[in-house]
Amino acid sequence: LNQAIDRQELELYYQPKISVQSGTLCGAEALVRWNHPKHGLIPPDDFIPMVERTRNIQALSSWVLKNGFEQCALWHRQGLDLKVSINLSAKDLHNPELPDLIAGIRGTTEVQPAWIILEITESSIMNDPDMALEIINRIHQMGFQFSIDDYGTGYSSLSYLKKLPLTELKIDRSFVADILQSDNDAVIVNA
Repeated sequence: LNQAIDRQELELYYQPKISVQSGTLCGAEALVRWNHPKHGLIPPDDFIPMVERTRNIQALSSWVLKNGFEQCALWHRQGLDLKVSINLSAKDLHNPELPDLIAGIRGTTEVQPAWIILEITESSIMNDPDMALEIINRIHQMGFQFSIDDYGTGYSSLSYLKKLPLTELKIDRSFVADILQSDNDAVIVNA
């Protein structure tokens, strides 16, 4: 992966976020892809779990944050008032240098923290809740927003959830996919 970063084989794709009420574009989620010279476009589920087992996750996270912040700042200079969501790895929330890394990238890109939503998962918090909460709160104090991604697939309790400075809660697709056919899914999503 380090060679992939050096050879500029990584790409960010931006999945649009559309307001259900107005039907307008309100943001985008940055999704990393590895454009491997031999294997073609590799989705994150196929390489991030392996990368998380190594220290390369820090290099990958740094690259994604830098490029995501740069794109967001560019869109704002072009007059597009969009928020960009960027996924953080479980390992990121146990890296005490993450807040300083984010502050440095923010300074060089001139992105405003209110333009960025950092997405985390339930499991990334539960590995070491105290450390994760400390890092999340340090980043939140800079003005960055947080989202829980794939909510409902982990094992976090509501008591941890209420301690987090969350802007949004993204319910896992397993609850949403059958919402029209399953009364149980509808009740959960409604709640």
